[in-house]
Order: sequence, then C-alpha cells, then structure tokens
Amino acid sequence: MLRVLTLSTLYPNAVRPTFGVFIEGQTSRLAARPDVDLRVVSPLGLAPFPFDRGAQHAALKTLPREEDWNGVRVLRPHFLAIPSIGWRFNPAFVEAAALRAVERLRSQGFVPDVIDAEFFFPDGIAAARLGKRLGIPVSIKARGSDIHYWGERPKVRAQLVEAADSADGLLAVSEAMKADMVALGMPAEKIRVHYTGVDLDRFRPQDRWEAKAKYGITGLLAVSVGNLIRLKGHEIAAGAVGKMKGLTLFVVGTGDDEMWIRRQAAATEEPRRIRFLGTVPHAEMPDLLAAADLLVHASAREGLANVWVEALACGTPVVASDVGSIREVIDRPEAGRIVSERSAGAFAGAIGRLLSQEPDPDAARRTAERFGWARNTETLYAHLAGIAGR
Repeated sequence: MLRVLTLSTLYPNAVRPTFGVFIEGQTSRLAARPDVDLRVVSPLGLAPFPFDRGAQHAALKTLPREEDWNGVRVLRPHFLAIPSIGWRFNPAFVEAAALRAVERLRSQGFVPDVIDAEFFFPDGIAAARLGKRLGIPVSIKARGSDIHYWGERPKVRAQLVEAADSADGLLAVSEAMKADMVALGMPAEKIRVHYTGVDLDRFRPQDRWEAKAKYGITGLLAVSVGNLIRLKGHEIAAGAVGKMKGLTLFVVGTGDDEMWIRRQAAATEEPRRIRFLGTVPHAEMPDLLAAADLLVHASAREGLANVWVEALACGTPVVASDVGSIREVIDRPEAGRIVSERSAGAFAGAIGRLLSQEPDPDAARRTAERFGWARNTETLYAHLAGIAGR
C-alpha cells in the first residue's frame, strides 16, 4: 500500500466547489486505486480582521477542519493570509499548517510514504521544507502561473529553485512547462512530464443543435472560459466576436477585472451577442462545451489549460494564443488554430478561417483521447511509487 499525502491549497470545498477541480479529478482517481491510501491536506488561508468581513470569508471559517469530500479524506488547517503582502509569508505559514495536519494524521495511524505537492507556490516550497523536516520524500508539480508568474519575482524564484533542488521528483504539465522550469534553474533530470487528465466519458460530443437549444442559441456559438482577469484575454475574445456576423460569445467565469471586461465587451460592434454567464459548475461544463462551435482562449500566459482538452474531448476545436504548451495540444488542423498576435483582429481572422472549413467534431475529439484519466493516473502512481522506493 502506497500512502500518499497530497498537499494542495487549490482544492474544492463547499464554499468554492469549482476551486481546483482539476486537482481533485487527478487526486480522486489516484485515491481510488486499491493499492493507494491517500489523504489531502488543503491549508485554508483566512484573512485577518478587518479584511475578513465579507460573506465568503465568514463561510470559509465554518468549513469543517476534516471531512470526506467526494470520497477522499481532506484536512483543512488554517493559515493567516494577509492581503497584498501575505504572499511573502505564505510558504512558511502553509508549512506550519501542513505540519499540524500531518501530526494529526500520524496520531490517527496514517504515516505518509510520499508528499505530493500540486502547485509550486506556495505548496511546493512548503512541501519541500516539510519533507526535509520529517524525512518524507517529496514530489512537486508545476502547472502554469506558479512558474510563469511567481518565477518572475527574484525572491520567490530563489525559493522555487531551492524547493526543486530539495525535492525527490518534479512533474510538469507539458514539455513546454518542463523547458520553462529548466530555464528557471531547476534540474532537468528530475522533471517528468505529466499531462493533464480529462474525463472522456463525461466530456464527449453531443448533438450540437440540441445542446445549443438548452441555452436558447440557434446560430454559431463561441465560449471563452477562465477567471475574469486581464491576463485571460476575454476582452480580446469579445472584440473578435464583435467583428463577426452570426456568432454569439458566452464568457464563463468571475474575477477581479469583471467590470472592466464588461465595459470592453459593451464597446464592441455587437455587444448584444456577448453574454456573461458567471461561474458555471464543472458538472455543467460538458454540455456547454459540446454546444459551442469553438473555444476562444486569448490568454497571455498558460501552462496546459484543462479547458483546452475538455473542449476537444467534446469535439469542439480551440482558437488560442501561442502560449505555454498550446502547440502540444493543437498539433493538427482538426484541433483548431493558434494565433500569434493577441488582438481582436487576429483572433477574428483565425475564427473565420476555422469556421469556413466546417470542423469535424469526431476529428477534434480524437486529438483529446491521449489525455484520458487512465494514463494520467498510471503515470502519477509510477512517479510517486518510484520516489517512495516502491
């Protein structure tokens, strides 16, 4: 039996059920193996007074410190999350919170063979320190902004590289991410590519016109999915759709720049064809992506976005900016188009060229089949078992 401690500040809970669902999907499948005993430690950052007055902060405080979440045992020790400047202290605070959780698990008879950190900052730094303190092997996975955003800060970069040097193994969501990790100074010989997983049974093609009818759409439909922040480029997607006739855009997500993005959308040539759906439960995403004729993803920075693979699994091609590992996903015309210039005009041109060729949903679907969960789980198990000496 391989005893795995998964450390992740990105993990769903009753207050934020869509938070880190991609990590939950991976973790729950690993936990389902009969030869794995797994616990999740998901440190919960809580702001101090007076920043804790919002409804969400109050709800987070009421979450159980330990519970079974969708069949997996999850512990949620609290740590202090100070707005604006808290990132400087987060690795140390997360480490302290995780240590308390590990001590609790040990008192219950669970002694981990390996720590699986599912994000490099602050989780990976905290895991590396914790593993060194307790003598437990550590794996750290890089997913995107943990390298591309935090790696740009010199003080954080040094901690990331130190954690990578200390870890027993590293994972990257793509070959492109591995190259970025090496460029940051991380040891290439430790890094194993571990592609994201997609549930091919849930995310699959449907009758597109029947799927559209659920949303009251009778023409062409594009979707733009992600946090409503400027980095994700929703305003570019809106501008591109505004230049085209007969195409509706659904914008999915919430975030700090929502009002700014809405104003940009309202200034386009066809604002009535742009709808903001807010947060869509992950359970409803297969229907939405299957209804769409294409996914527009104009992000300025990514690792390997789960929504790329989920859209393709639904038979929906992707038009995306040339970032991260997009060339490992859109590696043939059936999968979509890659746009080198992040502008509304360039995206409108790529969308027009794609739609003019009447994309084949079955061909798009086939490009996603290499990202199934079975391969993801086997790769992860082999990696963690190797680190643990099994």
